[in-house]
Amino acid sequence: MHIGIDCRLPTYQMGGISQYTIHLIQALGELPISAHYTIFHSRREKRSFLPEGKGNFSRSDMYTPCHHPLERYALSIELLRHRLTHEVEIFHSPDFIPPAFGARRRIITVHDLTFLYYPEFLTAESRRYYADQIEWAVSTADHIIADSEATRIDLINLLGVPASRVTTVHMAVNPIYTGTYPLQEIHKTVADLGVGEGYILGVGTLEPRKNWPMLLKVYDMLRRDYRITIPLVLVGGKGWMYEEIFDTISRLGLDSNVLHLSGVSDVQLAHLYRAAGVLAFPSHYEGFGLPALEAMHAGCPVVASNRGSLPEVVGDAAISLDPDDLDGWVMALNRVLRDPEYAQSLALAGLNQARKFTWANTATATVAIYAAGSTR
Repeated sequence: MHIGIDCRLPTYQMGGISQYTIHLIQALGELPISAHYTIFHSRREKRSFLPEGKGNFSRSDMYTPCHHPLERYALSIELLRHRLTHEVEIFHSPDFIPPAFGARRRIITVHDLTFLYYPEFLTAESRRYYADQIEWAVSTADHIIADSEATRIDLINLLGVPASRVTTVHMAVNPIYTGTYPLQEIHKTVADLGVGEGYILGVGTLEPRKNWPMLLKVYDMLRRDYRITIPLVLVGGKGWMYEEIFDTISRLGLDSNVLHLSGVSDVQLAHLYRAAGVLAFPSHYEGFGLPALEAMHAGCPVVASNRGSLPEVVGDAAISLDPDDLDGWVMALNRVLRDPEYAQSLALAGLNQARKFTWANTATATVAIYAAGSTR
């Protein structure tokens, strides 16, 4: 069995999908050898994402850029040379756009369908891109992997994909977030970043889907009604349509109380989770929700939205709330911050829940899909 995996995206952006792709490849390399893998990199990529010392993995460089309107065709043409040498039987597209041709079976991973639920949360250009691509991709793919059962159900109900062609395979976190760290390293990071300890932490791109303006209103109520004085720390790069977030901070007079950090390394973020009093994750919709799982690995209590995939990720180990329930969020965060025993119980439950999600499980389930025949 010869499998090609598209690993071009990390050259362009190192978000959740890139992390998924990289760590899946590494985990596949830990399994008993049952296939040869060609990992398709961007020709601009200086790094190698191949597992070290694994003779059944090889690299091939591609010219086709990610998210180009003609990506499906350009990628197919580049794959022709592989059919002439060592035929690619299966091509896995972790970023959901398969080639139009060039492999016997095409498998894609769909991470979420945000654009269908909340089109207003995307720019007009993004809406056009996803609308043009997703229906073609799910109708073309021989099989679809969904990060969560919530996304699997969305694919079936919203896009009419037959249930037999979609399999849920949970992902896991970057191993950096599962490690242990000396207290002095954590103290140094929070001192260098100027955040103190015990703060309310929010992690995610600054974009409408993440629902940060609601959290800012909750934080303002905590300060006014419950005399909460710890800062709110938002970690994430500016995405799109983020102006409302900063407008809300200014309107509520929170400029000196809300700290925005971007360009934070994975190790620094692992430290921030461990020094936080609670993770607040009020997203309107998630296809998986890595920050919740990262926080639970760190022993950080989690208060999360009850939308999308988040309930299946956090299970009973977090407080789950409607993302629009301001009073509920105020009460939940206040309790976690003021009741150390309750916070500790959430932290312990989170650690147990987080251990259920491993890259070994992800890789094993993915290989089973590779090995299965077409479900068309």
